[in-house]
Amino acid sequence: MPDEWTSSTQQPPPQTTLDIELLKREVGQRFPFYDVRYDMNTAVFFCRIDEISLDNQFEALRIALSEQRYIPMLRHEAGEHKIYIIRKPKLKKKPVWINIVLLLATVFTTTLAGAVQWIEISEPQLTDFFAILGKTITPTYFMNGFLFFSVPLLLILGIHEMGHYYASKRHHLETSLPYFIPLPPPFTLGTFGAVISTREPIPNRKSLLDVGVSGPLCGFIVAILVCFVGFFLMEQNPIPLPLDSTNTIYITFPLILQGIGALFNLSSNVVIHPTLFAGWVGIFLTAVNLLPIGQLDGGHVIRALFKEKQKYFSWAVIILILGLGLFYEGWLIFAIFVLFLIGTRHQPPLNELTPLDNRR
Repeated sequence: MPDEWTSSTQQPPPQTTLDIELLKREVGQRFPFYDVRYDMNTAVFFCRIDEISLDNQFEALRIALSEQRYIPMLRHEAGEHKIYIIRKPKLKKKPVWINIVLLLATVFTTTLAGAVQWIEISEPQLTDFFAILGKTITPTYFMNGFLFFSVPLLLILGIHEMGHYYASKRHHLETSLPYFIPLPPPFTLGTFGAVISTREPIPNRKSLLDVGVSGPLCGFIVAILVCFVGFFLMEQNPIPLPLDSTNTIYITFPLILQGIGALFNLSSNVVIHPTLFAGWVGIFLTAVNLLPIGQLDGGHVIRALFKEKQKYFSWAVIILILGLGLFYEGWLIFAIFVLFLIGTRHQPPLNELTPLDNRR
């Protein structure tokens, strides 16, 4: 420990920001400790733990200290169990109206994106962007864009984020409502996705796994249902590819969509229905989110499973994506984006010592 830290046998320095007596009382009720050291901002309790009751006792300590604006962290270092305690930083909560405004803006931009798709399907001879954009406010195109693209796409993204939200609340984590990110034309999707903000550290490996996997699982189920609807609508009203298909974007179906598509009577040269495209986007985003990199959902899961070895998975996937960039430059851009904006490392939960149970 640093030389300037004060032992429990000494008087605390006048400038300390910690209530040492409160911390001793809360920790001592749950963990026998034989030494305490602290400086102005951090206290360290050297504890003896009972592995059977460790998870419940630490969670009780975390909740009790959270109410007093403290954060405990359990670590095993140099053969000793230590509980570090710091002040919980003050975070200014954003008002709910920001979530509502962003949601409405994203509904509008995704509706425009869907309307553009309908115009390109119905009037393939129209190629001028501003002419297409002007037609998006036509009631028929606007309503079709809303019902057949905006609603299913935002349903997938919203339920994905609400899966994270529910899992966070179940583990007593302070979490924001989803923030949707609008993306106006000419961007094809009309949105850059949605995020939620967890305002405190993840307590343990169980909650980290639950929070990480809940969003992709919920969103994936909805995406599959949306794809079934999209295939049905596509079967009922197949639209052949235009003769001039030079500006047509071709997408490849993953195996699961190829299997679902086999249940329907579809021609191979028809235009994809906007609802099916929304489902395809949902499955693609789920796959990207599950990459075991940094703070992505897959990174949460891998950190919960393999602890500090998570960084090796991150680098392995980054190298693989860079390799794919030799064949398609989009993967190269994606790898650079992930490397510099998301990163490869993942913060450990407050208690990383308690293992996952068999159910998880």
